[in-house]
Order: sequence, then C-alpha cells, then structure tokens
Amino acid sequence: MDTSVTVEIVPPGADGADCADAVERAFGWFAEVEARCSRFDPESELRRLAPQTGRPVVVSPLLLQAVGFALKVAKASGGAFDPTVGRRQEARGFDRNYRTGAAHPSGIDPDPTASWRDVRVNQSSSTITLRRPILLDLGAVAKGLAIDLALHELGAFAGAAVEAGGDLAVRGTAPGGGLWRIGIRHPRRPEATCAVLAVSDAAVCTSGDYERLAPTPDGGNHLLDPRTGRSVEGVASCTVVAPNAVMADALGTAACVLGPAAAIPWLERQGAEAMLLTPALRRHTTPGFARYEACL
Repeated sequence: MDTSVTVEIVPPGADGADCADAVERAFGWFAEVEARCSRFDPESELRRLAPQTGRPVVVSPLLLQAVGFALKVAKASGGAFDPTVGRRQEARGFDRNYRTGAAHPSGIDPDPTASWRDVRVNQSSSTITLRRPILLDLGAVAKGLAIDLALHELGAFAGAAVEAGGDLAVRGTAPGGGLWRIGIRHPRRPEATCAVLAVSDAAVCTSGDYERLAPTPDGGNHLLDPRTGRSVEGVASCTVVAPNAVMADALGTAACVLGPAAAIPWLERQGAEAMLLTPALRRHTTPGFARYEACL
C-alpha cells in the first residue's frame, strides 16, 4: 500500500498484553488485505483472478467484499470511479511493488472497451466473473477496508485511531477525552494544514494530486479519470468524512474525477461530507462539513 500505518489506543485500564495482542491483530489486517487485493504482487488473490476470463471464480470473502463495494461506487458515480483501470495504470508506470521495487507485469492485453460493467459479483456463490481481460485496481478501496478491519479489532478500548497514509478512522474518545482532532494536509505546502477536523466514530480520507506522480514522460498524477484515460486536473485535494474508511476512500477518489461542481451534490446524496480544493486553492464544501471543523 506504499504507506506507513499508525495505531493509537486509549485503553480502559487494560493490561499491556491485551493492548499488544489487539494492536498486533489490527496490523495483521493490512497484510491480509494486501495478500488478497494487491495488483502489484503476482501471488495475490487479485492477480490470480485476472487471467481467468469468462468464468465464475470462487474468491475469499475479503476480495468479494472489496470488489463488490468498488462496483457499487462505480455504479453510483456513473463510472467516474472504476476498479477496472489496473492495466491502464500499469501502462502509465504505476507498476512497481512498493515494498520490493520490482515490476511484475500482469500480461493482461488491454481492452479499451472494458469497464466496471464487465465484472460480475455473485454473493450467494462467492464468485467473481471477469467478462473481458481485466486487471482490477482496488487501490481506492483496499486501504480503507484494511483501516476499518483494523479499527474493529480495537473495539474493547475507550478510544482508538488507525491511520494509513493520510486516511484514518477513529472511534471513542481521544487521549485526554473528547473528540479526535485531525489535521488535513495542505495540497501545495506539505508541512502545513488547510483545515483541522474534530470527529469521533467516523473516517476521514484525503485524496490529492500530489500523492504520486506518473514516472512516464507525459507525467500526470495517480488519479485517473477512467472515462478519458487522463489524470485528474480540476481538483488538488478532496477530504471526505464518512461512517467508515472504505466509503470515505472510494468516494474521495470518485469526487476528484467528478470535479467540485458535480461532486458536492453527489457526495451529499451518498451521505458523506467533504471539502474539495481546486489547483487555485478555491474551496468547495458540502453544507454539513462545517460542523466538523475546529480552529487551526
């Protein structure tokens, strides 16, 4: 996932062994999600699924959940979010295992007409069917899912926070009591914050055009508009507050593609609050976002 992970707990008198065991289980979910959902590891379940075109393949509950949720967001966003862009991202140079630096090409022949509509999830049979040659990319779903699973392991504590690369979810009370205060990175000044939020029992995920740049000569960022095949240009960053991290993560990616004018009402309909900043740093927010804001 190309990021560091931080877990913080507020224990209600629990002993050190209880804390250590719970935190170890929480971290374990990141390895499990990576093993199921990574497109960079040739041994991952997702990569093993990719060549099996045209027939239902039985998959793990975790991969089934991740792909099923990604398809729901794709449908809700009219294709602004599309998990079938893996081969196009690979061709743009996003093809390296972040831990080893090695490239393991998928070998999937790109089909320019393939989209999320060519993926079928059958919950009753626990199968996924790829109707065309497709390399799935679950980057905007998997990290949020891992955060949620990790936070669930920390339910016995008075408060907990799980953060991974600017995406996080919190529950209960912060150290010292009260709400958790979360600083949002300024998209053009890495050491500065553009907002501070005060939340509990919620997730806050930020997507930005600064996170990863394509190593190919034409450049661009990792936020790909699946409808055009080009990098997103109209949004510098999008911060979403939602009930869970998998939702906030995916909605943030879709909102960047949709652009502020379309994204704000769309996010309201999804039950999320958000702040989008344009490259000129013009701010757009949903009506309810202000209730989360605290003083800088």
